[in-house]
Amino acid sequence: MYSLNVRDHFMIAHSFEGDVFGPARRLHGATYVVDATFRRQELDGDGLVVDIGLAGRCLAAVLADLNYRNLDEEPAFAGRNTTTEFLARFVFDRLAQAAREGRLGPGARGLASICVALRESHVAWASYEGPVG
Repeated sequence: MYSLNVRDHFMIAHSFEGDVFGPARRLHGATYVVDATFRRQELDGDGLVVDIGLAGRCLAAVLADLNYRNLDEEPAFAGRNTTTEFLARFVFDRLAQAAREGRLGPGARGLASICVALRESHVAWASYEGPVG
């Protein structure tokens, strides 16, 4: 399996509901480093997993919708705990949609999966991986 990774970051504010979250129930900030890894069995005709420039721009566009936002105030997240795991899936869903719509170039049709990892720090992160199709 071949893979290509692009990296970016975003900053948000949010809070959580539920005793399990302790002090994180209060409004707090997070800066995530995001790794998006694109995987496929065979390289495309140009010898690529996916166009790295398009992948980087697409990831940046997805993250721009989250950056510098208080997620507690975003209607799309109403009633949801925007945990690191939840946000990894959110970013994955948008990247997979971009691949299906051709925004990652024609070579993206051959992608098997995408993995999105959100790193909160050097010791804690979460990810979501799934098929593109």
